[in-house]
Amino acid sequence: MRSRRSSPSWRRSVVAAVVIALAASWSAAAAAQAQLSQSYYASTCPNVETLVRGAVTQKLQETFNAAPGTLRLFFHDCFVRGCDASVLLSGPDDEHSAGADTTLSPDALDLVTRAKAAVDADPKCAYKVSCADILALAARDVVSQTGGPYYQVELGRLDGKVGTRAVVKHSLPGAGFDLDQLNKLFAANGLTQTDMIALSGGHTIGVTHCDKFVRRLYTFKGGRNSAGPPMNLNFLRQMRQTCPLNYTPSAFAMLDAVTPRKFDNGYYQTLQQMKGLLASDQVLFADRRSRATVNYFAANQTAFFDAFVAAMAKLGRVGVKTAADGEIRRVCTKVN
Repeated sequence: MRSRRSSPSWRRSVVAAVVIALAASWSAAAAAQAQLSQSYYASTCPNVETLVRGAVTQKLQETFNAAPGTLRLFFHDCFVRGCDASVLLSGPDDEHSAGADTTLSPDALDLVTRAKAAVDADPKCAYKVSCADILALAARDVVSQTGGPYYQVELGRLDGKVGTRAVVKHSLPGAGFDLDQLNKLFAANGLTQTDMIALSGGHTIGVTHCDKFVRRLYTFKGGRNSAGPPMNLNFLRQMRQTCPLNYTPSAFAMLDAVTPRKFDNGYYQTLQQMKGLLASDQVLFADRRSRATVNYFAANQTAFFDAFVAAMAKLGRVGVKTAADGEIRRVCTKVN
């Protein structure tokens, strides 16, 4: 599959569509801004961003895995019960309540735990900052520290009191979702197709385990797959070596084959080359309704960064708790 070269008029129409979508996103989320504020902790914990950033820096020096893991943790948290750190809550067996998804990163969980400890160690901040806000800040910091945009984070979220085990499987996009399924799920969270494509760009530093895409590797004939979008044949052969039929559960691959350790627009170039591992990623280029935006972000990193920042702001407003159903946890893994 080859993407046709865009004419100037086509480029202008894509730019206009993206700008309109971003404007709609900002307008639709205006009501949520009243509850959140970039200066929420200005008087109660003025050093909160510095403290969280320090914990992120230290963890990333130990392992890069914490970067994609933390970004994914934030996304999962917001989609399951809203951005309330409920994904961090431990179940009765002392496993994380999001254990239904075993790919959540232990390094990301450790990063949040360290950041919480750093914040609470400051006498002025102790037990005044929610785990949900710490996770939101950490997600921003792993993006910026791996080459992505630095942006201001709205704060003031409260932590939820209910775990996620019962609902996690039904709240997240599946690896085999088509465009309609993706749009429906994101729309349910107040996010547009442009938001969805921009947030999918977080996979530029992402990893996925073989069980999420191995079926695609062994149902191809001549580059075609009746169950999903096509795949580059050379890449297909390479991935079959990474994930043989008898793969181990811990086997994984990077979602961005271009620059897997840098937050950039390489993910979209991967899709143009038909090297998307997940069907739900490759479909963004395979479906003509979303291909133009993929091409635009692949050619214009600044446009991708702007759209990503706008989408992250909207995502961060999903399901924000009020005092009646939220709290500031003393320990991120347990309700008070």
